[in-house]
Amino acid sequence: MKRQRSSRSSTSRSSTAQRGQVKASGKLRIIGGDFRRRQLPVLDHPGLRPTPDRVRETLFNWLGQHLFGKQVLDLFAGTGALGFESLSRGASSVTFVERDAQVAALISQNIITLGASNGRVISADALTFLGQSSHLADLVFLDPPFHQGLAAPCCSALEAGSWLADDAMIYVETEKSLSPEVPANWQLYRETHAGESAARLYLRKPV
Repeated sequence: MKRQRSSRSSTSRSSTAQRGQVKASGKLRIIGGDFRRRQLPVLDHPGLRPTPDRVRETLFNWLGQHLFGKQVLDLFAGTGALGFESLSRGASSVTFVERDAQVAALISQNIITLGASNGRVISADALTFLGQSSHLADLVFLDPPFHQGLAAPCCSALEAGSWLADDAMIYVETEKSLSPEVPANWQLYRETHAGESAARLYLRKPV
């Protein structure tokens, strides 16, 4: 699930213990891997927008064994559904970037619930975060709020900031009406649509 909201501005790292337990009112089900069928609490929060279950299942079928041992970056993490699915399927680490402090705190709680010590949460504006010192990611999930023009600048920042491994994969989810502008060395690998969403998976070619 992702959140449909304004751009982010905080840069502090979130901590589950800092603000106590966050009250949740919904459930997120992990669909595959070591944590399969585990259900995690999610917030009933204005603007949270779920990645459709069919799209999520399709995406991870596309990725197959590519996740094992990979460094994953989940931008605009929302409930963290894509990041948690990656941890379940063998990713070596997942960094969740989420501006909203309450939403980020619940991701942190769920990391502890799963015992997933290879997950970390950064409470930050995504573009601000991408402008900081980078570390290589093998897989990036980019699902920004719709109709705010964030997909293209985030794609540019990922490429310009040396965030991506030579053979990185980048998942971009946008409103169906948008054809995102991506760097020339990103090759479209798979594409699907569901409801108002368009989901595209790109393969990066070294420049």
